[in-house]
Amino acid sequence: MDILLRNTHGLERQIDDYLDLVIRGSLLFREGLKCYCSGDLEHFSANLRDLDAIESTADVQRRAIETRLYSETLIPESRGDVLGLLESIDRVLNRIAETLTQFDVEMPDLIEELKPLFLELTDASMAAVESMVSAGRSYFRDPERVRDHINKAMFYEHEADLRGDQIKRTVFRMDLDLSNKIHMRYFAFHIEGISDEAEDVCDRLAIATIKRSL
Repeated sequence: MDILLRNTHGLERQIDDYLDLVIRGSLLFREGLKCYCSGDLEHFSANLRDLDAIESTADVQRRAIETRLYSETLIPESRGDVLGLLESIDRVLNRIAETLTQFDVEMPDLIEELKPLFLELTDASMAAVESMVSAGRSYFRDPERVRDHINKAMFYEHEADLRGDQIKRTVFRMDLDLSNKIHMRYFAFHIEGISDEAEDVCDRLAIATIKRSL
């Protein structure tokens, strides 16, 4: 087992705390969508506020980690990869927060029969994020397990693609105003896009893990 952050004076804990925030963000997004679909806008708004707070905290945490990596000259041989991973993970959390915010801004009128598909899409996309986080933790502690978590993330990303396509195909075969069809497609596309961002992180992790093994 090759522990990258051995003897780095708490940096591993900082990164763990940061990744915990990403997991909490994914859970809040999932719960927020459930509340939105059930019409519980009060709890939806509470989830959105909590998610915004987590995003802000994560930004502060990420900058603190980046500052330590530079100022204390930690893990110089892998610093560039770690910085790139943190920035790409940050884009995932930003995409999660932005997507839930757009539900609050635009208030899409989701057709009742499509709500289960939107929830399935959300579950698949958030599962991809959570597997991405597991892959990230393994990169620092046990790189031999990174591949397993990446494979899970890729599986869920594909599931999200399937659910997104199903929503779009169903919507454009329904007798609805074109504007409503486009609106639902837009939100399916953006939920699906979260898993695409997670896939991009996994691509970085795969390359960084190979570099560590050389």
